[in-house]
Amino acid sequence: MRAIRRFTVRPVLPDELSGLGDLAANLRWSWHPETQDVFRAMDPELWESVHRDPVRMLGAVGPRRLAELAGDRRFRTMVELAVADLEHYLTGPGWFGERAQEADRPAPRSIAYFSPEFGITAVLPQYSGGLGILAGDHLKTASDLGVPLVGVGLLYRHGYFRQSLSREGWQEETYPVLDPDGLPISLLREDDGRPAQVEVPVPGDAPLRARIWVAQVGRVPLLLLDSDVEENPSALREVTDRLYGGTTEHRLLQELLLGVGGVRALRAHSRITGAPDPEVFHTNEGHAGFLGVERIRELTTEGPQLDFDTALEVSRAGTVFTTHTPVPAGIDRFPRDLVEQYFGGNSPTPGVPVERVLALGAEDFDGGDAGVFNMAVMGFRLAQRANGVSELHGQVSRGMFNGLWSDFDVTDVPITSITNGVHAPTWVAREVFELASSAGADVEGAGVWDAVDKVPAGDIWSTKRVLRQRLVDDARRRVHASWLNRGAARAELGWVDSVLDPDVLTIGFARRVPSYKRLTLMLRDPARLKRLLLDPERPVQLVIAGKSHPADDGGKRLIQEIVRFADDPEVRHRIVFLPNYDIAMAQPLYPGCDVWLNNPLRPYEACGTSGMKAALNGGLNLSILDGWWDEWYDGNNGWAIPSADVVHDADHRDDIEATALYDLIEHEVAPRFYDVDAAGVPTRWIEMVRHTLKSLGPKVLATRMVRDYVDRLYAPSAVASRALNGDYGRAAEFADWKRRVVEAWPGVRVEHVESSGLADAPEVGSRVQVRVFASLGSLAPSDVEVQLVHGAVAHEDDLVDVATSALRPVEEYEGGRHRFEGEVTLGTTGPFGYTVRVLPRHDRMAAPAELGLVALP
Repeated sequence: MRAIRRFTVRPVLPDELSGLGDLAANLRWSWHPETQDVFRAMDPELWESVHRDPVRMLGAVGPRRLAELAGDRRFRTMVELAVADLEHYLTGPGWFGERAQEADRPAPRSIAYFSPEFGITAVLPQYSGGLGILAGDHLKTASDLGVPLVGVGLLYRHGYFRQSLSREGWQEETYPVLDPDGLPISLLREDDGRPAQVEVPVPGDAPLRARIWVAQVGRVPLLLLDSDVEENPSALREVTDRLYGGTTEHRLLQELLLGVGGVRALRAHSRITGAPDPEVFHTNEGHAGFLGVERIRELTTEGPQLDFDTALEVSRAGTVFTTHTPVPAGIDRFPRDLVEQYFGGNSPTPGVPVERVLALGAEDFDGGDAGVFNMAVMGFRLAQRANGVSELHGQVSRGMFNGLWSDFDVTDVPITSITNGVHAPTWVAREVFELASSAGADVEGAGVWDAVDKVPAGDIWSTKRVLRQRLVDDARRRVHASWLNRGAARAELGWVDSVLDPDVLTIGFARRVPSYKRLTLMLRDPARLKRLLLDPERPVQLVIAGKSHPADDGGKRLIQEIVRFADDPEVRHRIVFLPNYDIAMAQPLYPGCDVWLNNPLRPYEACGTSGMKAALNGGLNLSILDGWWDEWYDGNNGWAIPSADVVHDADHRDDIEATALYDLIEHEVAPRFYDVDAAGVPTRWIEMVRHTLKSLGPKVLATRMVRDYVDRLYAPSAVASRALNGDYGRAAEFADWKRRVVEAWPGVRVEHVESSGLADAPEVGSRVQVRVFASLGSLAPSDVEVQLVHGAVAHEDDLVDVATSALRPVEEYEGGRHRFEGEVTLGTTGPFGYTVRVLPRHDRMAAPAELGLVALP
């Protein structure tokens, strides 16, 4: 049979129901149950059969049923109310609008958020795991808060992949073709109706062309670039074929389209819609890093035609870079020769010198590889502000990338941290919100957590059982379908009806499956795990899910090991592996679990957000102290699995930590769950749930996360960006100052340090005067800051609780020598120490270490 071209025919709605089209077109429905109720009311069975997809629903409802609904006054009213509610949501000021009215708080006019994947809803499968889910939650929360953000990504024709299992339990992948016309997206069109396109020059005779699809995520437009256009040669049409697939060169093409093409898509969107051009660009991991090169091209070859260094400062001022991986292998690194080939000929950014592009991604530091181009390194060099995604990950990142600021201690590396959060309306079960409402709480208000203590323990417990039952039903349906796919006959699957039990302690584990997340740690002692699962008085059941990258056979073997254990007739009613982990599976999984398990190798978990989602649904975390859990575990809101990270033998370490996991489940988790009162309620368990909700609830929300980004990164970036975009002379001065300081720095040195006021036994409150004699060469005192660095002295003469204070210039001598003076008051008892250092100083710098230059005694 000849290959066919698929397309989707969209329905014509009666005028009375035209609002249904508006509701389906805005992805707010994916986190708004009342809007979902409208589509469910059209035909409940059909709604479930189309997997709760409004676009498919409208295409599946026949003309006769539409005519009936058009004549149904109650349904029309339901539609009208939902449309009015959406309009109110889209036009209200939100938190950001109220914040913008405060004169002393700068408000960015527009922020562009670039990511290679976005997990908005299961019906738009453009994500693989945590990075995409985080990006989706970021967009949805920005919409809820009214933050003027626009997302930029790629539209993958096959998405990531659909996972199934072979008879032997081996992961198998399929790549269903997605028809854009059947998705909740629309083409961005020029005024004459033609689809808007961007072009990115690449080696060869033709540029890489892409259409721009728009997914409306509440108030936030998400631009998705699609290379499957007829004007492209076949090889270029395949650039956006699938997420994280293909050869190294294929990945480079994707990232060029995302970064360079993404900026051009933003410009087209602003031109066509009148939306403001972004003044802040947020790069979610290094995949989109080429956006900075494109912005430099704009500034050097168009408009102001600045020199490269000045354009770099203008671009950097408004760029934020977030690193997500604590694992060097997770960073995109391309062969330097390949990048040189692309940027040295028919360059994607004509006019930008290839040697300057190569320098941005060069690993020109100790331990670096001169033969590679590092996307994360380029991300840091093109952004004036950067962050990790938890406090621990910030520490790990400062160590990983210390080479970029090699003269500084790790603590001074300019990478801050903003801990991830999750979008509660997406992940919290409707019944949990209803519990809060029953206690009189405003579920959107800050006081919602005060209602936790007002809800009767019995109500919390009965609600969790409802949610557990929903998970059991969903798991049985998935297990049945999986076994049929693996070749089983329906007649031999009667046992599936007894899989899981809504009254048994349920532990969830669902992750991507790289080795460091240790999917199979729970199998270190299979016999002991069986005893826990089959305990006659305190049984445990496990619900497990996860995908391995198609090229990762090691990860697939881990999945197979779990599947084979779960296939055992002795335990298969107590442990299940559910294939094809996605948003649709996750939404009943988190609320239905009593405990969320996470056992990565510390400190390789950047943040992790699945445990946050479980916590918001009244689940307790059982986790290695890594990522966000290291930051917010307080001893009473879950359990910490002891980490044997001082043990260097990997197998021995796994044995130790697995034993600790078994012990916690057997001696602490299960006894507390099954310790019930006369009414059958485990009161001590419920008290732990209450404490979890109150202690973690406000922290794990994406509203907290996005507010942190606005206040700590977006607003300062907007101020810096406006200053340099509004006056390119300032940018040129800053670039010239940097060049001058770098050239002069070899002549900067601390020559002599003196102190006075230190008696034999100084007391608290004593003042120590410090004088520093420094040679600045051709620099002036205004170009530097001489700092007094002081604190308590720990072992090996390390300073802790460090503070800094600037010394003032007092006198100038011949030959560029200067004297600086200052003092410090002793505030605590015990060993005290100090040192001094000289740093570059300029009002345009975002951090003292920005240039990577420091002079020490």
